[in-house]
Amino acid sequence: NRVYRHCTEFTSTTCMPCVDSTYTDEPNGFAKCISCTVCDMGSGLRVKTPCTRISNTVCEPLEGFYCIDEERGSCRQAVEHTKCKPGQYIKQKGTAVSDVECAVCTDGTYSNGSLQICQQHTKCEELGLEEKVPGTNSFDVECRRKTQVAVIAGLPAAVALIVVVAGVLFIKIRRNKSSVRGGTANNTRLSDNQTKERSTSLLLMRRQ
Repeated sequence: NRVYRHCTEFTSTTCMPCVDSTYTDEPNGFAKCISCTVCDMGSGLRVKTPCTRISNTVCEPLEGFYCIDEERGSCRQAVEHTKCKPGQYIKQKGTAVSDVECAVCTDGTYSNGSLQICQQHTKCEELGLEEKVPGTNSFDVECRRKTQVAVIAGLPAAVALIVVVAGVLFIKIRRNKSSVRGGTANNTRLSDNQTKERSTSLLLMRRQ
């Protein structure tokens, strides 16, 4: 209520109820009621208890926010909970009056920042796979099939082996051809010498 007419020597004080969106919560001599508090979403607030003619609005933090300024059981200012970074996990969840507490994942575990417990890195060997990309405290290990790795890794070696074998065969063939040519030339020389010797023998016989 508010004062409509103050008391006089001959009359008592006359009061009137507060109008909508105003209130008084204790005896007073106000000529006007107090305006109800507005819970501003821009300040991270929402209505917990609506205003009445005898009580003010009670505000509370929005979901995901916590109060940093409270007065008479009503929050006046709230801020958003801290978001844990990749590589961290939520050690303690935030409440309406406290912030989130983050902690760093230990070696061999990871979290994207939204987990309440770090996850163990995948063990590729146990899945019959091989590690492609090592894990970090932010990301899991990336695995791949061993067969694919073996084939890809073996291709350069196979190509190199083929080149070496081909080279050796080529050299042997060249050598064999050279040997055949050399043998033919020697045989030709021998035949020429034999022919000359025969001719010389015939000449000697004729002279005799």
